[in-house]
This record gives sequence, structure tokens and C-alpha cells, in this order.
Amino acid sequence: MSRSLPSTAALQAFESAAFHLSVTAAAAELSLTQSAVSRQIQGLEQHLGTELFVRQRQRIRLTEAGHRYLEHVRHAFDRLEAAQLELRTARGGGGVLQLGILPTYGTRWLIPRFTSFAAAHPAIQVHFTTRLSVFDFASQDLDAAIHYGEGHWPGAIVEPLMDEEVVLVCSADYRDARSLRTPADLQRATLLQIESRPHAFDDWLLAKGIDGVDGRRGPRFEHHQMALEAAVAALGVAVLPSFVVDDELRKGRVVEALPDTRTRTGKGYFLAYPERRATLPALRAFRAWLLQQHGVRRTDDEP
Repeated sequence: MSRSLPSTAALQAFESAAFHLSVTAAAAELSLTQSAVSRQIQGLEQHLGTELFVRQRQRIRLTEAGHRYLEHVRHAFDRLEAAQLELRTARGGGGVLQLGILPTYGTRWLIPRFTSFAAAHPAIQVHFTTRLSVFDFASQDLDAAIHYGEGHWPGAIVEPLMDEEVVLVCSADYRDARSLRTPADLQRATLLQIESRPHAFDDWLLAKGIDGVDGRRGPRFEHHQMALEAAVAALGVAVLPSFVVDDELRKGRVVEALPDTRTRTGKGYFLAYPERRATLPALRAFRAWLLQQHGVRRTDDEP
């Protein structure tokens, strides 16, 4: 199959010059002459039909097109490097797994348990990437991701890990100071909102059949961990997943704000991965371990 691609040498020259914003420094890094680096970059620009750098006397800076192209070049080099490492370690059952995780799931559930995976698979390197919005397998260099929602992800295999249960929590001091005993008492409580879950309180109120409480008011926090710490600090009441707060409840750092506050949201956490990555040895090993940790029975059609 014929591909019209620039040379690796040209891409290396571009990446190095973009990193240093200097042709001289790029030449030193690549053990080439300045004129050789300049020719590689000029040839790349001609191949692409666009300028990648703005040249100002002895200085260079990336154009907007250069910034966009640099991201793609770096992803391509990262993937090639990972593939090389995986080939080198494949005989020993190793490899590299590029994994996208949600920040709270990563810090509160996955990382505390990850020691057992690392011990069982010392030759596998897992590179963690976190974000709050949905990962995009088409534009991001990921082998798999932990997905929150309803289990639909176009173009990916999605496997359920656990349903979500949420709990209404606050500090004991806050509960007692506000005399929180019934759902109606929430009218005088500060509701700690989470940016990625703007409907959390409304959904909880609806599930419990509670009217007359405004579930949209209150300060907003970027993620669950921040809202949890705010609840511990007696700043208000938060609706949080049970896996986030169960340890804190046992330790007494927070309490259930009212009796019987637990409810299921109808959503959950899933392992998602593109079908083309399903046979990666590192993903196969991680999937088997993750499903076991969640108590999910593996099917015969495992990747």
C-alpha cells in the first residue's frame, strides 16, 4: 500500500526545532548541521503545503498549523515508541497500556488496588491519562478507558464494571449544627455541587420522591474529591458515589446527612476499548485483572 508520508528525518527535525524553538539547538540535538535541519523542515513544509514556523531573524515560532501538526507528530512518535517497547517485551508477557481514567475513579478505586496488578505483571507499563470529559479514541492515543455513563460508546467495546450507588454525606458537626433530620431540612443546607454532575442533587431528590428543595444551588467543585474534602471541612452536603465515601464513613470523617440516603443512579462504570486494540497482550491482562477486582464474571469471548 502506497502512502504519501514525509520522512522520519523530516519529522524529527520539525519536532526538535518546535521543542527548542531553535534550529541551532535542534541541529545540536540531532547531530546535524543547521542547514540540514532547515532543509528538512522546508521540505516538510513543501510536502504539507503550509508553513509550520514563522521565521523572525534568528528566531522561529510555530504557526497555528504548526501547533496542530506538532500534536499529531508527537502522538505518532509516542505510539511508535510504545509499539517498539511492546515488541521487545512481548515474549515476557509485557507491553505498554495507554489507559484513560476518570480522576476520582483512579484515585479512590483503581490506584489503591493497582499494586496487585503491578505485582502480577511487572513487565507491563500502564500510562495513565485523566480527564473529566469523554475520551475520544479517534483523536487520542489510548488503548482503553474507564467510562462513566450508560454503557454506550460508538466504535468501542464496552464492558460493565459496577453500577453507581450514591450517598448524601456531610460532617457530623455540620449535620448537628443545621439540625438535619428530614429531607425538608436540606432547604437550609449548602449543597456542594460537582461540575461534571450538575444534576446529581436533582436526580437524588427525584429518586427519593422529595419535592420543594432546590437541587441546583450551592458552590461548584471540579470533581468528587474536592467536594468530599469540602464536606469533611463542614462546608455543606454532597452527593457522592459510595466507593468514594465508604472509607470516610467508616473513619467518621463524614456521616450520612439524613437517614436512608443511598440510592442507585441507573448509570455505572465501564471498561471501553477500540476493537482494533482488543488483542493487545497488555490490555488482555489488565481487562482480566480489572473484571476480577470488580467481581465481574468473564465471558468466553474475552479479547
